[in-house]
Amino acid sequence: MITQNNIITSAAVLFMGTLLIPAQIAIGKIPTPNTSVSLEFGNENRGMILPWVENNSGISQNGTIIYDVTDKKVKYLKGGSWFDLSVDATGTVDLSIQTTKVEKTEAKVSIGQPSSVDGILVLEDTNKAMVLPKVASP
Repeated sequence: MITQNNIITSAAVLFMGTLLIPAQIAIGKIPTPNTSVSLEFGNENRGMILPWVENNSGISQNGTIIYDVTDKKVKYLKGGSWFDLSVDATGTVDLSIQTTKVEKTEAKVSIGQPSSVDGILVLEDTNKAMVLPKVASP
């Protein structure tokens, strides 16, 4: 069971880990030797669940990626404008897995040198990228 203490402990361990090791994280694979990557996913046929929002008007941090449930689109914020990354907006999504969860608005994990930027997962590096999961067929 995930509790607030577990989340705080995990965040503290992640924060302390960024002080001791390079800020490169691999999920589902052996750690990446590529110094140009902040976050890299393995080659398994898995996806990534994006945060979903019903109203994006309060989001101001450029580079934010969301799933907009109103438009049924994946979007990212650049220069104060939202850009659509979706190909097909006719699909539906099952949000029931998240409806019983309590939002922790103060929760944050930083990869790289932590800053005051708001976000749940913030890639702080200015010279590294995130390698997204590869899925054979969505």
